[in-house]
Amino acid sequence: MAFRGIRVIGDPVLRTPCEEITRIDDRVRALVADLVETVDAEGRAGLAANQIGVSLRAFSWNLDGEVGYVLNPRLVKVSEGIQDGDEGCLSVPGLWFPTRRATYAKVEGIDLDGAAVTVEGEGLMARCLQHEVDHLDGRLYLDRLDRDVRKGAMRQVRELM
Repeated sequence: MAFRGIRVIGDPVLRTPCEEITRIDDRVRALVADLVETVDAEGRAGLAANQIGVSLRAFSWNLDGEVGYVLNPRLVKVSEGIQDGDEGCLSVPGLWFPTRRATYAKVEGIDLDGAAVTVEGEGLMARCLQHEVDHLDGRLYLDRLDRDVRKGAMRQVRELM
């Protein structure tokens, strides 16, 4: 296990859709251990594999005292209800912007034994699930911002780079 550094906006791995995990081997087990250790730090809610430079479909979360992971997650259900709150990202450090997300989300995937896993939740968990699946699809939360907010956000991002 290792605490891994976070890739930040501008790194191409963040804009590349991640590959499905086809074989659970020692490399994947080590990835999960690193994801879980790296997300288990104060102020961290979720972490996608590409945020630590690995282009595989896996993410971890750390919410309300629960740390977990899912491999090959697919967002299978979201509510029609919308939450609109500030969202941030470890890969866009120090910046928070109002981001619309569904109030409920459900993800299906597998665990390290290949068993089916369902992770679902409302509020912050729903936001986390949607945010991390976006990462694995090569998207950042900035892509979801309203046009005017996004313009200002990108200006701030350029100033940080």
